Amino acid sequence: MKRSDIPNLITFGRILLVAPTAWALLQRHYPLALVLFFVAGLSDGIDGFLAKHYGWTSRLGALLDPVADKALLVSCYATLAWTGLLPLWLLILVVVRDVVIVAGAALYNYRIRRLEAEPTLISKLNTLLQISLVLLVIVQQIWPRLPPAALSGLVWAVSVTVVWSGIDYVVTWSRRARREQQGPS
Repeated sequence: MKRSDIPNLITFGRILLVAPTAWALLQRHYPLALVLFFVAGLSDGIDGFLAKHYGWTSRLGALLDPVADKALLVSCYATLAWTGLLPLWLLILVVVRDVVIVAGAALYNYRIRRLEAEPTLISKLNTLLQISLVLLVIVQQIWPRLPPAALSGLVWAVSVTVVWSGIDYVVTWSRRARREQQGPS
């Protein structure tokens, strides 16, 4: 093992936190769920810092990192929807967007050329809002202090950015694929 493998090991650790986090949410052990979700989020920041700061990047890491993020977020959304803390329609929007993006990325990778993942600004905002919503829902279960309108507003903000970022990915990568297929002008 090399030092450059550390970010990938941290990412694997984050993947291993998915099941315990979902279990804690299902069992309504919200303080534990909050700690696990926080640790997973912290690990995402640490592996990203190490990869960028020290140049410890790899193709495996570039693929695993978003998979780890999506696995954690989708499992939390699914669990929170199952327990009635998030609307089912929001879970469906999140999953459909992710399926469209992954299917499009796979298609681009195999039919056009090797994909170099580049999250867009709206996608980064969407991820931030999705994470914030999970955190606020969990915190609300521990310390119910938020007005319902705050949580409802964040649900709508997430839904708008889910749709917007999904459309943005489809449009951006469709244009890129068309240019690649047409070749140099």
